[in-house]
Amino acid sequence: MADHQEASVTLPSDPAAVATARRFVAEVLGRWGLDDDGDTADSIRLMVSELATNAVLHTFGQSPTFTVELRLDREEVLRIGVTDSHPRFPRRLPAAVQQDNGRGMAIIRTLAAEAGGRLSVTATAEGGKTVWVTLPWAAAAVPAC
Repeated sequence: MADHQEASVTLPSDPAAVATARRFVAEVLGRWGLDDDGDTADSIRLMVSELATNAVLHTFGQSPTFTVELRLDREEVLRIGVTDSHPRFPRRLPAAVQQDNGRGMAIIRTLAAEAGGRLSVTATAEGGKTVWVTLPWAAAAVPAC
């Protein structure tokens, strides 16, 4: 396998594109050796779903598309990024017992930390942002027992 691999897809900011983003990530990571049936694959699919949903719902129509990017460096570090053109960074909302939404970033942060990874947000040169999940690849590539 090469020292560095990348894959990306740009999708319309439409709720139907969330499933497309999730399938894209699963297919690429499968080609790179991730066990599709393991807990890590499930966690990655959930994180991608949450990030893509945020890119669709919380950009308030200011981002007509979003991009999902995957980077695998030296079979050691996996980076998953979702980029949109809305300038506002995600905010941590107060947890409320009756709250139906607003927990996505907390879920992503928890899942990333449980896998030994982290969540970060960077501004793009175009004025938008990329939300990154960085995970150790060794944990992702080991088949579940």
